[in-house]
Amino acid sequence: MLANFILFQIGWFACVLGGAHDVPWLGTGIALAIVAWHIGRAVRPRGELILVLMSAGIGAVADSALVAIGWVRYSSGTIIAGTAPVWLVAMWMLFATTLNVSLRWLRRFPLAAIAFGAIGGPLAYWGGARLGAMEFAAPVAATTALAVGWGALTPILVRLAQRFDGYAPVAVAGVEPEPRHA
Repeated sequence: MLANFILFQIGWFACVLGGAHDVPWLGTGIALAIVAWHIGRAVRPRGELILVLMSAGIGAVADSALVAIGWVRYSSGTIIAGTAPVWLVAMWMLFATTLNVSLRWLRRFPLAAIAFGAIGGPLAYWGGARLGAMEFAAPVAATTALAVGWGALTPILVRLAQRFDGYAPVAVAGVEPEPRHA
């Protein structure tokens, strides 16, 4: 569980700093390597892959909406004008790797998942802005949208993680093995 948390932090900083310093491919590559390692360690890698790809899609749509509206701007990594940069989509994939490992506890506390997303989501974006990877063109509107969006999406992602849990123990002849953690 600790490795999962630490690797997420490494990937987050790599993506943000890569985006801030005009080398978005570097952070994206590091994030994708972490995601691949996570999926490779899963008991059921297909489930984790589905979760990671669903998270990428959800994140790409949510963050591209903020860009298209004009509330946020990213300094690098955008392939298609008006959409989220690739390094940000990679960060959504990284976040998905935590849902069945270090953030597994959120399953038992749906209100905590809402609060975690509503508070942690905007804070992460403000951290990215402070490091130079993005800027808020409309800070109040964007922060509100991020709080509402992450507050709604985090419990949804937690439920998807439960459905596509590649780290859940596999029962063999009625014996429950210990879960593997990234």
